[in-house]
Amino acid sequence: MFTYYLDLAMRSLRRNTMLTALMVLAIALGIGASMTTLTVLHVLSGDPLPGASGTLFYPRIDPRDMDAYEEGKDPPYQVTWIDGMNMLHAKRADRQALMTGGSVPVQPAQSSVDPFYSDARYTSSDFFPMFRVPFLYGRPWSVEEDDAKARVVVISRKLNEKLFGGKDSTGQTLRMKDTAFRVIGVLDEWRPNPHFYDIDTGRYAASEDVFVPLTTSRDIRLEHDGSTDCWGTGGGDEDHAETQPCVWLQFWVQLDSAAKVAAYKEYLVHYSQEQHDLGRFMRAPNVQLPGLMEWLDINKVVPGDVRLQTWLAFGFLLVCLVNTIGLMLAKFLRRAGELGVRRALGASKREVFMQLLIESGVIGLAGGLGGLLLAFAGLWLVRRQPSDYASLAHLDLAMLLTTFVLAIGSTLLAGLLPAWRACQITPALQLKSQ
Repeated sequence: MFTYYLDLAMRSLRRNTMLTALMVLAIALGIGASMTTLTVLHVLSGDPLPGASGTLFYPRIDPRDMDAYEEGKDPPYQVTWIDGMNMLHAKRADRQALMTGGSVPVQPAQSSVDPFYSDARYTSSDFFPMFRVPFLYGRPWSVEEDDAKARVVVISRKLNEKLFGGKDSTGQTLRMKDTAFRVIGVLDEWRPNPHFYDIDTGRYAASEDVFVPLTTSRDIRLEHDGSTDCWGTGGGDEDHAETQPCVWLQFWVQLDSAAKVAAYKEYLVHYSQEQHDLGRFMRAPNVQLPGLMEWLDINKVVPGDVRLQTWLAFGFLLVCLVNTIGLMLAKFLRRAGELGVRRALGASKREVFMQLLIESGVIGLAGGLGGLLLAFAGLWLVRRQPSDYASLAHLDLAMLLTTFVLAIGSTLLAGLLPAWRACQITPALQLKSQ
């Protein structure tokens, strides 16, 4: 029965190719525009660590003096060295990681490769298991190597391919800033989006190529990249960053239950009060403990114009559907004589309705294919933009299925009114007029 209705639908569509092409074009333009913007929004607003983000939190405390004090003002986004180390060594969370970004001069052993700078992450040992970083070879460093300021390094797969031809390089020596480091691990492909753990270095930046213990980076004074906010006597002197009243480090914790979240927030209040009593903190305890996704919302990671463009694109799709409804209504009503004859020969309203709906579905399928091509073209243009998220814009399988479901579903919905209206034709009147 379906093939019979499909054959009738195809004959009808071929009968007026210009009108059919207009309907397909309208659907294709609406689907192409909406899926392009929806894909970009999907990429930018996705969960960077599915399955783990619900247990990751970003502690915030307020160590500043009373200058420019405003009651209720949010605490700084980062922590000082003293506070970061105190909370790291307190081990009140299931896991905790203190970190900052940097840039290191890499000195390859091969004479054929010139020295170059590489983005680096200086952090503590829990960074890798807490953020579920996959390893291709080797292992992360241990807490003992953190404490010993060990000259060890974990490198990305890309850097491993550049320097060691993609082979297992664990145990090899990598020189950075005239210091020999032992490679103990090589990461597999890993690029969480957004770059949640340090938004200052790029909201959608690629992950770093070099990972070094934070204590080691301070011991040999590796260059720090990122924001530094100071107060009082703090001048941002990197050589004395450990003692300066400046916030420049990011601190993340893993808390595996709601009870642990409440207990950790209480710990932050007690810690702030303790530092206030010692004279380090001038302000009353002011703490926050946002989760990962809440942290992204606080920082407005998804650009506002992307959300606006998505709403505008779906508004355009709605306009295209309204136009398609008008075209379908005109097309179906022009066939009143044909439909009246079918009804007089025994076809029920339901059968005529199904025929017209299948015709709408065929238009939707063709419009979906056209919209898919337009979406690919739109995303190709997005990838040519000078934005740090441009290279991420691509259609995955889920978005491909969404494209066809949206195209066919919206067209079937648009075809309900014209099909229903055409089914109300009285066969006797049509036969009389004929």
